Amino acid sequence: MKSPIGFKFSGLGAGIKPKKKDLALVFSTVPAQAAGVFTQNAAKAAPVVDAEARLPASGVQAVVVNSGNANALTGPAGLEAVQQVNETLGAALGVPASAVLSASTGVIGVRLPVDKIVAAAPRLVETLGEEPEAAAEAILTTDTRMKMASRTLDLGGTEVTISAICKGSGMIAPALATMIGVVVTDCAIQAKLLQTALRRAAVTSFNQLTVDCDMSTNDAVFILANGAAKNRPIEEPGPEYERFAAALESICQELAREIAADGEGATKRIEVRIHESPTVELARDIAKKIAGSPLVKSAIFGADPNWGRVLATVGAHTGTLGLTEVKPDLATVRIQGVTVYRAGDIFEQRELLKAKMREPEVLIEVDLAAGKESGVAWGCDLSYDYVKINADYTSLIVETPSGGVAKDDRFSNYSPAFKVSLLVEALRYIESFKGQRCVVKYGGAAMTKESLKHSFCQDILLLRAVGLRPIVVHGGGPDITRALERHGSGTPEFIDGMRVTSAADLKVVEMVLTGSINTELVTLLNRNGASAVGLSGKDAALLKAKKLVKPNGPDLGHVGELVEVNAGLLNLMLDQGYIPVISPVGLGNDGHSYNLNADIVAAGVAVATKAEKLIYLSDVAGILENGELLSELSASELRAKMQSGTVKGGMAVKSESILKVLQSGATKNVHVIDGRTPHSIIAELFTEKGVGTILHVDDAGESHGASASK
Repeated sequence: MKSPIGFKFSGLGAGIKPKKKDLALVFSTVPAQAAGVFTQNAAKAAPVVDAEARLPASGVQAVVVNSGNANALTGPAGLEAVQQVNETLGAALGVPASAVLSASTGVIGVRLPVDKIVAAAPRLVETLGEEPEAAAEAILTTDTRMKMASRTLDLGGTEVTISAICKGSGMIAPALATMIGVVVTDCAIQAKLLQTALRRAAVTSFNQLTVDCDMSTNDAVFILANGAAKNRPIEEPGPEYERFAAALESICQELAREIAADGEGATKRIEVRIHESPTVELARDIAKKIAGSPLVKSAIFGADPNWGRVLATVGAHTGTLGLTEVKPDLATVRIQGVTVYRAGDIFEQRELLKAKMREPEVLIEVDLAAGKESGVAWGCDLSYDYVKINADYTSLIVETPSGGVAKDDRFSNYSPAFKVSLLVEALRYIESFKGQRCVVKYGGAAMTKESLKHSFCQDILLLRAVGLRPIVVHGGGPDITRALERHGSGTPEFIDGMRVTSAADLKVVEMVLTGSINTELVTLLNRNGASAVGLSGKDAALLKAKKLVKPNGPDLGHVGELVEVNAGLLNLMLDQGYIPVISPVGLGNDGHSYNLNADIVAAGVAVATKAEKLIYLSDVAGILENGELLSELSASELRAKMQSGTVKGGMAVKSESILKVLQSGATKNVHVIDGRTPHSIIAELFTEKGVGTILHVDDAGESHGASASK
């Protein structure tokens, strides 16, 4: 994220939370104009009460945010804590306390451990730097990833930058703002106009966002403008103000969509678009009602195209308002671009939509046939995890002796019957897995979301702890695409699931796969107690390759075909207790390096090491047919699905690899599971039904019951 001129950031762990960063600072090196929008909850947190009374204002230089403690409903002591925080940070920065704003997020009704913030203040100031990541991480609570956005624009020949960090995952239902956000810009603009622009941006972004229809006590979005870009100051409405306001609105909408995607327990983001409404306000309101409906959200989680719930929500809202001009039975409803209802005509598209609704974003559109105005809102589905997160949220929160908070989520908190059944089920499989080799292909969404990276590493360590001997083969497609775009390589070209790779592209591919992804994964595993070793396929000729040539097909460049795997090296490492982590870059006899398909490499490694199990992490629930998960397939059944066109695209490449593995006879079971779900590897291997698709060799005498999923 590009940072505006004159702003610095820091974030660290002050001990408010037991382990993670929990204190952030955003600082302008010169006095700035400041504005803010805040929650309309009458039970406002102490920092909201303080900041709202002071904005808009001039001369502001810092925003300090703590996570883990909301400092809400804490009485006069809460406001005293805010004042002490502002004075402490002001003194450490060498600015007046009036130049400091503060915000808090976390558990409500627990006194803020001010002493921890006071003690951390000097270090927080000392670590100020140009990069915003530490601050973006420190403000998170139940979020699973950082949220940042940036824009540059030309104002009268001067480049101006607007950037923002924010947090938000639960208690998202705004009446003005939502979440904690800090926007910074080097634009020169008058404070009242800054306030107007932020309030206007909130209307079409944060105001159109809902996760759970519960408004927080702590919602606050700040914006600081320090004028360091030295553009002609914006002092009145006009073209330059409109360009600035449009860029700010764009950033706020991007952050709103990010929050929706990261809603507590969410598996899908929902976007609702209302068209042909009598007024803009009604369109926005209906869109938000649909996005927030528990019944609609539950249907989206289950990939159920239940358009009836959508129109029922429209009718309930307009009926309550007494709006006779909106007649739900005359509306048109589209889900994922497919028309399911039009003025009384019902279009049965359930099977088609089930597959489309497993995508990470679901679009619902409603034409009201009652006007010309439109509106949009964002939300997320309602999963089992949302209930667990919020059922446990305070019942398992305990105050530590030092004044912080911690979560007591021990296994002992659950019922004896549940514990016994879970342990008996898991131990049965653990016993049978001891000593087996297991190859895991790591890729897709599991590589892009921080929480999923950590759960994947935990799963690998647990596999080893119960006696399995894991080998990891990773991909890196999304990271490679982004890196190539940064290097000006344009839109990537894929042929039959293979990335066309030029000589110049190959250097970037190797840099990303071996220099970045492999290193990060090995570091993360070892930080958690593993003995992981990173390997390029070129190391010790681990992966021998040759140029992939398709008869009468296009030249794929430096794309290789796997020829041989150095199984001796891998077996030696496994015998010594190491976890090999392999980057899919091969070495040819011609001395050239080749980009290899990670799915094919994982299959080749499984065959070469005679691994009993091969696991593919995918961006879908498993192998699907008409949107439904196929929990079990034999090799011949998989081949038939491929021939019929049921299995195609990237899954077809994976399936070709699976067939070769099963035909080798070395590996009995191949699992295709959803990498977007935390701990899906453990759920697949150690529970009765599993969670994905298991593929096995043809055996007429083999059981096809649930137990075969192991």
